[in-house]
Amino acid sequence: MYIFPKNSPLFLLLFLLLLSPLAQAQLVKPPVWNIRLESKELKVGKRATLVMEAQIPLGWYVYSNDFDKNLGPLLTEFIPSSSSDFSLTGKLIAIQPKKKYDEVWKGEITYFIGKGRFEQPITLLSTTGVVKGSLEYQMCSDLTGQCINYEQEIEVKFAAKASPIVPLEANPAQKSDSSTTGVSTLENPALEESADSAKGTENQEQEPTPFTDAADSESLLGFMVLAFLAGLAALVTPCVFPMIPMTVSFFTGKAKNRSEGIRKAFIYGISIIVIYTVAGTAVAAIQGPEFANWLATHWAPNVFFFAIFVVFALAFLGMFELTLPSSFVNKIDAKAEKGGLGGVFFMAFTLVLVSFSCTGPIVGSILISSAGGELIKPVLGMFSFGLAFAIPFTLFAIFPEWMQRLPKSGGWLNTVKVVLGFLELALAFKFLSIADLVYHWGILDRDIFLAIWIVIFSALGLYLLGKLRLPHDAKLKHIGVARLLLALVTFTFVVYMIPGLWGAPLKALSGYLPPITTQQFSLQGNPQEAEATPSEVVLYGDLLKIPHGIPGYFDYKQALAAAKREGKPLLIDFTGHGCVNCRKMEENVWEDPQVMKRLKKDFVMVALYIDERLELPESKWYTSSYDGKEKKTLGKQNADFQITRFKNNAQPYYVILDHQEKLLASPRGYDTNIAAFVAFLDGASTEFRSRQK
Repeated sequence: MYIFPKNSPLFLLLFLLLLSPLAQAQLVKPPVWNIRLESKELKVGKRATLVMEAQIPLGWYVYSNDFDKNLGPLLTEFIPSSSSDFSLTGKLIAIQPKKKYDEVWKGEITYFIGKGRFEQPITLLSTTGVVKGSLEYQMCSDLTGQCINYEQEIEVKFAAKASPIVPLEANPAQKSDSSTTGVSTLENPALEESADSAKGTENQEQEPTPFTDAADSESLLGFMVLAFLAGLAALVTPCVFPMIPMTVSFFTGKAKNRSEGIRKAFIYGISIIVIYTVAGTAVAAIQGPEFANWLATHWAPNVFFFAIFVVFALAFLGMFELTLPSSFVNKIDAKAEKGGLGGVFFMAFTLVLVSFSCTGPIVGSILISSAGGELIKPVLGMFSFGLAFAIPFTLFAIFPEWMQRLPKSGGWLNTVKVVLGFLELALAFKFLSIADLVYHWGILDRDIFLAIWIVIFSALGLYLLGKLRLPHDAKLKHIGVARLLLALVTFTFVVYMIPGLWGAPLKALSGYLPPITTQQFSLQGNPQEAEATPSEVVLYGDLLKIPHGIPGYFDYKQALAAAKREGKPLLIDFTGHGCVNCRKMEENVWEDPQVMKRLKKDFVMVALYIDERLELPESKWYTSSYDGKEKKTLGKQNADFQITRFKNNAQPYYVILDHQEKLLASPRGYDTNIAAFVAFLDGASTEFRSRQK
């Protein structure tokens, strides 16, 4: 029994606290698989379906197999054993995976959370036999920052009816089937393939399995905070701020006593929250999971959102006003005048409608930003916005004496509106960037994106200093201290972005900028070239690279020999091509100058890729003492080495050894704390020197 809802931030925090000390110390259990054969009738020469269903541990997800294999993550793959009992008659089908655009891999991925189902079409070739093979897949967690590669053995025995009409060696396209009508008919594999496709389509229309996703929950909490701040910002716009004293006079003038005024004020605030939340609920009801994915990744909605944000920005900048029909607003206002609880609700509705020209772009931005997320996102986003919008009106209605402390209305309100317009214009290009990345248009590379932002925020800084005037601005005799400070902050941000035009990483903006791989020009040259190449030929060096020009090896024995020769400790990086958090460590921790200096000078590094599928010569094959399986590929041998030697199967995982292959420090997993990683390296170096003496 769960005390807290699975999706609540409190539950996720408690789960993370419980899980984090254990994740580094013990093996992570794989999903529980239910594997079976399904068919109307098992018959020689007929199609059957090998069904593989997984119960995935809480907080983990499994990558599917229906996205670009070159993107990065390891695709799930069924590898059959050589057998005369069955043959494959199609590709492995993933049933109803989730889809999303992944910012790390810069592309669309598919994955399963909670439950996963794969189907492998086969043809039975004997009356009795075994469907045998292995399912290779990758399981990751955003809670612990780990990725694990697994190999699930498949072995399903079957007994099938013989086919008296068609011999086994007959052409499958000419097989006879009388299983349903008793009449011989020609069997068409194309029709069977179509039926399987229809089955997959039917499954995809079902509701997805509920899940808990830490990354999504963190994003949801952050989104609610931003929506709340947007509600506060909407309060200081020209359409809303003057409504505060009008609202207070409405309650203080019509209430019989203070208690009634307080009660109506609370109803008024709750009504505002309900109105905005209902709008979010309507959006959530319209967008289903597939529609949300289409909104998040397809070029058409992203270009449309880009255009809408530009329109919102132009409205805030004063080119035109967004207004609702006056007849509709007047009807709602007339209902508000009738009094009673209904009148209070319609008074709240009137506020929402009258303020639409200022709140519309903000509300629209919240709803658009939530379109690619979970269905609860627009509901909670609009609830947060309405909450921030309602609290001040309610408090001022309860405590009307606070009104005397409010600043007077004036030109500063239009300034707030214009500043929001500049921000809307800058954020518009994020949507265009998503479409550009997904479809590889190449029109908004990283440096071009930065140039646009630099120009927009420079214009904002000049506006704040009074050097630019827009249609509704009054003449400025002087600027206030607050406006000057905001201008200084804006220009500081501009100066921070400028080095990015020549390849600076700009880590603070990594979630908003296109990836650095799209940079057209960099003063740093090619950062992947090693500063000091080992004197010997590095095994597998033609296939694998260590980022940031760090010299190193990809074979443990070769690296250990080099460490002994150079008199340095050996740093093992258990990593993977499809390991998201390995890339995060490389980008956010390794790039730090303190870390980079130590990695290049104080250690011999070996990167052991656990998902590298390079098949080694047969002389290097061996049978694992851990699972009794033969390890033929470089990745499987690296993964087996990690499990058998260090009792861990997650990546990233960092181990530092001396020349006797003994630990110099406790191994570390995913943790972007730079100071802690530096302490890890320095502690190992100190211990190494001590042992050498």
